[in-house]
Amino acid sequence: MKVENTQVQMRKGILEFCILEIIARGEVYASDMLEELTQARMIVVEGTLYPLLTRLKNAALLDYTWKESTSGPPRKYYTLTPEGQEFLHQLRLTWEEVEESIRIIRSHSPTSDAA
Repeated sequence: MKVENTQVQMRKGILEFCILEIIARGEVYASDMLEELTQARMIVVEGTLYPLLTRLKNAALLDYTWKESTSGPPRKYYTLTPEGQEFLHQLRLTWEEVEESIRIIRSHSPTSDAA
């Protein structure tokens, strides 16, 4: 078993959460999202982002507006809908629970440096 496979699965599992966190800050262009996710080592393939954005949009969690660009065609800027804001709130609560659970589990480990 390769650790890389598990690492990839862990990142995939929280990718939607990360995307929603980025969009929650305000209007954002997909390329800017991709750049931030890549810098954070959360995503490495551009083709992963766009299907997720479409799925989140179809679930009414995101909306977008087209804006003219000075350097090419109009750009699509994403924002959270009220449903998306509530969804993100619930994910934040879940994230806090998961963090606490992991902290508790790691604190009982004899090799833990978290204590």
